[in-house]
Amino acid sequence: MASPRLISCVLALATVTLAACSSPPPLTGGEPKVSGVADGKGGGPGGDPGGDPTAGPSPSASGLTPEAYKGELDSRHKSMLAAINAMAGARGVQALNQRVDKAEQALSGAADALAALTPPDAVRAQHDAYVTSLRDFATELGSTAGKVGSRELCTSSAVLSDVGTQLTALNKAGEALQSAGDYPADVVTVKAGGKQNRRLKNGAFIRRSAMGGRSSLEIDNGGTRDAVVTVVKGGSKTFSVYVRKRTKFKVRGVRDGAYKIYFTHGVDWDGKNKSFTRQCSFERFQKSVKFKTTVTATQILWHDWRITLHAITGGNARTAPVNPDDFPG
Repeated sequence: MASPRLISCVLALATVTLAACSSPPPLTGGEPKVSGVADGKGGGPGGDPGGDPTAGPSPSASGLTPEAYKGELDSRHKSMLAAINAMAGARGVQALNQRVDKAEQALSGAADALAALTPPDAVRAQHDAYVTSLRDFATELGSTAGKVGSRELCTSSAVLSDVGTQLTALNKAGEALQSAGDYPADVVTVKAGGKQNRRLKNGAFIRRSAMGGRSSLEIDNGGTRDAVVTVVKGGSKTFSVYVRKRTKFKVRGVRDGAYKIYFTHGVDWDGKNKSFTRQCSFERFQKSVKFKTTVTATQILWHDWRITLHAITGGNARTAPVNPDDFPG
């Protein structure tokens, strides 16, 4: 089976059926009669005109007062605002996954509760639009949660970009309801940016400690996504370097020691958060790499290593997935 490699070198239609009705037989004579109830309560002179004498007046829907409606909105405003802001501020894939779920639940629950209300007549249209936007946003978040779980989306900025249309609609609906009567409906305080494809140049160091050794590490990234390779000695990160897809880069000056090698693939490098925003994966080589320099009376010998980040025939190094929260940042 092919695997990454470590190489040591020395140097519708609906149908409606109408039922036919037969017409009543014609009148053949006699005197017209008027039936009713005495005391003016029937359909006779002085009485009410027809209808069921036992029926009461038709009820008219009565909306909440502006104060009561504002209280209903205010009781849900804080939780919705907090859920959206928490999602936008998530750091790490696992935290993001959890917060997207919580935001979906908070917005969906609020939409159900608000839909059951009868708002003041003056803002009924704005209320309906607001509830619809809440539902649409919650539904989209449910779909986005699956994308976070599959690592298609890896950062909060990527999530906000993915739900940007629904987020904008909710913001406009909230502003319309708020301006109609100073109602607390401003739950969107974050902005969704467009999808980006940011990259560093090949061989750019994200982190680098003192080098000065004789050995080198050549990295061959023959995959379809850019990568960042992080090399750890003991509990300290020695260096992290950016290697573009289908390219190579050699790190020189590696000092002697045993190193663990981690790598992450992805699309769109977020330099601020030092992570890929989309299509991310996290792995490590199971086997440590040892660099050693030997000095004799006549010569100096040292080890160089070459790693491939893609599967190749004859590869001799196994890799293992890494929990994103355990990946050396």
